[in-house]
Amino acid sequence: MIRSRLAGALAGAAALLSTAVLALPASAEAIKVGVSAGPHAQILEQVKGIAAKQGLDIEIIEFTDYVIPNQALSQGDLQANSFQHQPYLDNQVKDRGYDLVSVGKTVVFPMGIYSKKVKTLEEVKDGARIAVPNDPTNGGRALLLLQAKGLIGLRDGAGLKASPVDITSNPKKLQIVELDAAQLPRSLDDVDAAAVNTNYALEAGLNPNSDTIARESSESPYANVIAVRTVDKGKPWVATLVNSYHTPEVRQFVLDKFKGAVAPAW
Repeated sequence: MIRSRLAGALAGAAALLSTAVLALPASAEAIKVGVSAGPHAQILEQVKGIAAKQGLDIEIIEFTDYVIPNQALSQGDLQANSFQHQPYLDNQVKDRGYDLVSVGKTVVFPMGIYSKKVKTLEEVKDGARIAVPNDPTNGGRALLLLQAKGLIGLRDGAGLKASPVDITSNPKKLQIVELDAAQLPRSLDDVDAAAVNTNYALEAGLNPNSDTIARESSESPYANVIAVRTVDKGKPWVATLVNSYHTPEVRQFVLDKFKGAVAPAW
């Protein structure tokens, strides 16, 4: 009788163990993903929960600038990052020799012009100081926005990497002040206006829907991307990461949380 009960108990335990093993993800894996503080981090927190159900454990590493995340990814300290748009990544690959590639689009952050001195672009005075990001792609993006709003003109062909030397028309003789992108919200006390990336605006407590005096169109070539090392792009965890991001749940979170200040790009 005792042997029979023991055999039954062992058989039951074995069945439970088998069920538990089958319930575990077949390819559990842990990765580190670098993000800029603010919306990118908040969105990836949502992605993290979805990916965990697929056996992918994401550790989110926050950065406060645009330089270190690609360096850390290239060096292998991260497995992926999610903080930059495609033109910026292209520029980093070209200038720094990183062997990185984008594997999926994430969101678009329409750039805005903010000011504590004026309420409209029409109020911008002659000789006003306008701050823009000092990195090539975001700086060009800011100048294209100023051109679209009629404040400056750029030489034909300047494109996405336009710089102050490409300005051919400046009727108000605006002074273009180049600053680190993360410092632009703090510069608003010292300049007449500043072109600020939305992630840094939100982090500084600015409202892209109500605090801007001008804003980039949502139809923008500056969609943000998930980047990985080229050697990793075919690995299963990359597909899991991208598929977890490209879900209805994450899309709805972006729409509800940011109310148009950030838009899904997939």
